[in-house]
Formats: sequence, structure tokens, C-alpha cells
Amino acid sequence: MQRIKLASDYEISRVIRGGWQLSGSHSNNVSDDPVADMVAFADAGITTFDCADIYTGVEELIGNFRAEYLKLRGAEALALVKVHTKFVPDMAKLATISKAYVQDVIDTSLRRLKMDCLDVVQFHWWDYGIDNWLQTALWLEELRKAGKIHRIGGTNFDTPHFRAISETGVPMSSMQVQYSLLDRRPENTFIAEAQTRDLAIFCYGTVAGGFLGDKWLGAPEPKAPLENRSLVKYKLIIDDFGGWALFQELLAALSGIAKKNKVDIATIASAAMLQRPGVSSVIVGARNRSHLVTNLKVADIQLAAEDLAAIEKVLAKSTPLEGDVYALERDVTGRHGSIMKYNLNDEAKEKRA
Repeated sequence: MQRIKLASDYEISRVIRGGWQLSGSHSNNVSDDPVADMVAFADAGITTFDCADIYTGVEELIGNFRAEYLKLRGAEALALVKVHTKFVPDMAKLATISKAYVQDVIDTSLRRLKMDCLDVVQFHWWDYGIDNWLQTALWLEELRKAGKIHRIGGTNFDTPHFRAISETGVPMSSMQVQYSLLDRRPENTFIAEAQTRDLAIFCYGTVAGGFLGDKWLGAPEPKAPLENRSLVKYKLIIDDFGGWALFQELLAALSGIAKKNKVDIATIASAAMLQRPGVSSVIVGARNRSHLVTNLKVADIQLAAEDLAAIEKVLAKSTPLEGDVYALERDVTGRHGSIMKYNLNDEAKEKRA
């Protein structure tokens, strides 16, 4: 597994194991032994794990994995393991958010993950119309200086708001963005800004919730209800991209490249994003270790010029999504925003009660 050094004291795997699919908020169809799966991923070289305060039960699972990995492999091996969590205050909390609330959430993540200092905290803010986002970033910086956070990152901040945080002196070092062959909004303005500020970009959604996979090649267009909210979300992206027929053209192009490389479509879809300018790592969601072998190949594949040309030929027919990073999802009355859940911390508390 390729690794990338983001700073003199911080190195991660270029493929990150995503945790959303393990969340109780996502699906009940998860691994029988998620801790053993994480051990297998780390042993194979995928040593970076993504989670969030709002992913029900996932921080606890990773905390249990870290304790088990220390017992099995020792402190030196555990030191290679990095955990990227998120701070996602509920929409209902934004107007009244306080320093004490921020510290409580961070302390909760520390406890769940069994860590003294969080490797990366990725900050998300639902509504820029509620202007506490900048003060909250400054509170996170205070916690970084206090030794509770090693690096501050962001999740889906758009270009002007990321720039504003950076200009306050908060050292935002990475940004996790929804970025795929279907959804190239980060290319509109954000990538250029990130590169001028030496910001690492972590992509999620590179396989569009599974739509960019062999299962859907030649398949009829799915009708509601879909299996989970991720599929609902990415089906809307496909509709905006150009519809099911054009999506099938993209799958066919990716399938030809996949066969040449003896992998599957999903691997090529993620590998293509890893080759995009400015991208440091891709986040691969996995319910278990069944696709670990192909996950490992994502960073090894270098698409040839003719492969990239075949992909771009299809993309040229598409309708690029307009706007900045995550703008569609912030519109609570729009097609994309109306399916989002904006108060998952409260929901998680209810499930634990």
C-alpha cells in the first residue's frame, strides 16, 4: 500500500478505510467481526481509518480495534494506525453552540477511540447562515493547542469558508470532500484553492455508494425504495450527471479498463480519483474484508493515457454539477438536501439510550 507524508510527523495510507457503512445509522448488514476486519486491513497496509461522532457505534469499534491491535502487534505497529474522526454538530445546535459543547464532543471521541490525542478532527458545519462556524473553528484550535487534537481538518467546507478559516490562522491541514467521476464539483473552485494552501484532499463517494460497480453494469434503472440512504443520494447525482443511459456508458468504459487491469469497476473508479490533481487519499467504504484484495489495488493502478481518454470521452457528454463543494446538500428544501439527516448526534443518543 502506498503511503503519503502530509507533514514531517504525519503519514497515512493512500487508501483510507471508511467507517460509514459500519454505522447503525446506515445499515444492519455489517460484518460479523468488525474488529478482526480492521486488523486485516491494518496488517495489509490500509492503516488509516475514517469515522465520525455521528456514525453510531463506529468510534467505539475503532477504539476496540486499537486496543486489540496493540495486544496483537505491539506499540510500533499501532503507531502506524491513524484515525480520522469528525466533529459534526447537529443543525439544531448551531445557533447556540458553546465552547463547552465542543470540548464535550471531543472528549467523548477521545474516550470512545481510547486515545489521548485525536489524530485528525474533521470539522463540518451544516448552515453558513448561522455564523458560529468561525468561532467553533477557533475553539477547535484551542483544543489542538491543549494537546487533545493533533491536526484539524474539514469536511465539505466550500471555497470561501475554508479560505476564511485559514486566514484566521487555524491550521486546517486536510479536507474530506465528496468527489467522484460523477460528482466533480471540487474541480470548480476548491481544488485550486486547496493547492495554493497545501491542503490535503481526501475523497469519499468515489464509487457513489456502490453504483460505480460491476453489479450495475447493464442493470435496469432502479426504482424506489432503494436499499439505503447512500443509494438514494447517489442516484440523484446520477440523474444530474446525465441520466441512467449515460451512466451505463461510463460503466462500460470503466469495465473495459477494469478487465485490462484484471480488477473490478469500483477499483478503477477509485484509482481514477487517486490520480486527480491534489488528491492525497481516497476513502473506501467497506462493510467487511471481502473486498480487501481489490481495495489494496486502488493505489497500485496507474491508468494509461488511453484509459483516461476513454473516461473523459464519456464525461464530456455529461452535465457537470454546478456550484461549490456540498452546496446542493446544504439546501434543506432541495432534492439533495431534503434527504439529508441534520441531527444525527441526537439520533445516536436515542439509539444508545
